[in-house]
Amino acid sequence: MKEKTRIFCQNSFDDLDDNIGIVMPILTECDVDEDFTEGIEKVGDSIPILPLRNMVLFPGVAMPVIIGRPKSMRLIKEAVYKKSLIGVVCQKEMDTEDPVLEDLYTTGVIADIVRVLEMPDGSTTVILQGKKRFELNELTETDPYLSGKITVLEDTKPDKTDREFEALISTIKDLTVKMLGAVAEPPRDLIFSIKNNKNVLYVVNFSCSNIPSGSAEKQQLLLIGDLKERAYRLLFILNREYQLVELKASIQMKTHEDINQQQKEYFLQQQIKTIQEELGGNINELEIKELREKASRKKWSAEVAQIFEKELRKLERLHPQSPDYSVQAQYVQNIVNLPWNEYSKDNFNLSHAQKVLDRDHYGLEKVKERIIEHLAVLKLKGDMKSPIICLYGPPGVGKTSLGRSIAEALHRKYVRASLGGLHDEAEIRGHRRTYIGAMCGRIIQNIQKAGTSNPVFILDEIDKITNDFKGDPASALLEVLDPEQNNAFHDNYLDIDYDLSKVMFIATANNLNTISQPLLDRMELIEVSGYIMEEKVEIAAKHLVPKQMDVHGLKKGSVKFPKKTLQVIVESYTRESGVRELDKKIAKIMRKLARKVASDEPIPTSIKPEDLYEYLGAIEYSRDKYQGNDYAGVVTGLAWTAVGGEILFVESSLSKGKGSKLTLTGNLGDVMKESAMLALEYIHAHAAHFHINEELFENWNVHVHVPEGAIPKDGPSAGITMVTSLVSAFTQRKVKKNLAMTGEITLRGKVLPVGGIKEKILAAKRAGIKELILCKENEKDINEIKPEYLKGLVFHYVSDIRQVVDLALLREKVDNPLF
Repeated sequence: MKEKTRIFCQNSFDDLDDNIGIVMPILTECDVDEDFTEGIEKVGDSIPILPLRNMVLFPGVAMPVIIGRPKSMRLIKEAVYKKSLIGVVCQKEMDTEDPVLEDLYTTGVIADIVRVLEMPDGSTTVILQGKKRFELNELTETDPYLSGKITVLEDTKPDKTDREFEALISTIKDLTVKMLGAVAEPPRDLIFSIKNNKNVLYVVNFSCSNIPSGSAEKQQLLLIGDLKERAYRLLFILNREYQLVELKASIQMKTHEDINQQQKEYFLQQQIKTIQEELGGNINELEIKELREKASRKKWSAEVAQIFEKELRKLERLHPQSPDYSVQAQYVQNIVNLPWNEYSKDNFNLSHAQKVLDRDHYGLEKVKERIIEHLAVLKLKGDMKSPIICLYGPPGVGKTSLGRSIAEALHRKYVRASLGGLHDEAEIRGHRRTYIGAMCGRIIQNIQKAGTSNPVFILDEIDKITNDFKGDPASALLEVLDPEQNNAFHDNYLDIDYDLSKVMFIATANNLNTISQPLLDRMELIEVSGYIMEEKVEIAAKHLVPKQMDVHGLKKGSVKFPKKTLQVIVESYTRESGVRELDKKIAKIMRKLARKVASDEPIPTSIKPEDLYEYLGAIEYSRDKYQGNDYAGVVTGLAWTAVGGEILFVESSLSKGKGSKLTLTGNLGDVMKESAMLALEYIHAHAAHFHINEELFENWNVHVHVPEGAIPKDGPSAGITMVTSLVSAFTQRKVKKNLAMTGEITLRGKVLPVGGIKEKILAAKRAGIKELILCKENEKDINEIKPEYLKGLVFHYVSDIRQVVDLALLREKVDNPLF
């Protein structure tokens, strides 16, 4: 049975052969039989093979193909001349120029050449009509074109009474029409032909060829010989692709609606602006204009510019009398006032930097060396992450004022934030804008104050941060002081990442024990130790006296302070590691001199040591002095305090009694009490070595006292002092003159190193000590101290407590009638 069938070709965006292009649909009308088997009987076992790139031909479907390869052209010409059928297969890879059997899909379609068209651009287009599926068994020839042996395949169609298949075909027709309509408006004749075509094989194959899918998926459809199964698979693909088309259409609609919404908002904003002008609300226009002018000069990123513009538009919409207006205006001002990507130029003159540091500060060699090193690296590299330096040491040694000198040496801005007593995390990171009275944290505030993004930033008293229910500020500082994180510091109020990596942070602290370990790990620790007498005198003569003279309105050089006078002030009126108290005493003298000048009274040209009683009163401190070795059990130890080093005396005495009682007095801490108990147990265990009678431990009580009981004392460094004191008390052997010691002990009698060596040595020199006993491991600390600090001292390095006793105790005994 034959019928008149209208055949529509595929609208393909694929590469049809060698020439790539868009092929518009071609409407042809020809007589075909229902199974497309007309002329198949002429096909033998071997047939010319035409390979197509990225295209799959289906039985019954007409498809235009642009011919480009010479072999393909020869095949078409010969087939047209002989009026023979050809085999059409799809290549697996589009780029293969001269395919062999392995490069081709083995299932193809026998095709008839309907028409050959010569195009205006010189290319040749061939319209192919699919007939029957075949299996390509082998290629017999490759020249002048491909030929191969084939086996014709039959399609299995369901029974005409199958209602399920009928419904399946109807659904495929509807979806195919919808798909064609979604891409472009299809011709009415095409829609009519698809809906009214009774040839189910053609309908299925036409839809297969028009699905917007790749050649691999179309080839899978061609492999299915059962028409019902092929139709089900086709319906699955059509549903999937149509859902994708609907999703795209939905996205386009939403985008279109968004554009319409933007236009609507624009008109509404213009109306609001007009209403505000009518109500007299245009008074903020000048402020908005100024903000925009400031913003135009900023070097910020596109992201920050976008946020600023968004917030400024919010401000424009607000009425000046609105409560939200001032909040929004303050936020916009904060953004525009920050120095985004604005940096001061560093002065790379190393000699100038060294002069500035030496001019303002006496000593502090390690700190100066570190700053010069940093400047040298900047000079060579041009750019680097600034270091996080922590200066720690006793009060008054110049840690804070050093920051100003560093800023001047580098030609950078100087800012300072005092963290003492800070207990709110929001002070560092800022408050969120939802809070009333919200503001930026201290970091961003000071950067704004500096006006550049690379100032020298002093974090003063970082060890005195506290925490409570409002958070832990020390943890908030972790982000600020981490060079790997602070390039994107996030302030809660600003809510925009800010780069702090070029800021040179310098923290100051008196005691490292109160700083959390993670925070310490992020900083480079530099110890700023106390000054010796000679250094204090030099600092007073070069810096403090001229400064106080200027502060109190006295003419330069009107009064002289000889070095002997300054030395008496340091020894008798101050007790500190730094020079802050010394500065106060000099200021006190200047005030009295200023009063005399104001009262037209004569003033001395030079302040002598004997004049100090008139200006400063009675001597406040008696110098720590060595008290001799007339008593057994009194040993001089060395201690470190927050104001520097001091000497302390450990006194031990024995009294008759039962039970071997140990009494400890002198306001001792737990660690120091444990050291005393440890010392007694060690002596008891080694009594024979020290020639101590065992009965003493049974019938005598031991009392250990450290004078100045009002002052709390703690730490392990008095361990060897206590052992020496107890051995002296038990044996009544005298202690060597002018000797002091410091070191921790173990139960085995080992001597362990302690800290604060420099401060302890200064205290020993002040007290007139000549010899010091230290742990062997503390020798490295001594080697780092300047030779002038060590002048006049003899050091003994020990590793065992027995060495300490042998060095410290003489064979001579104290005359004691009880022993």
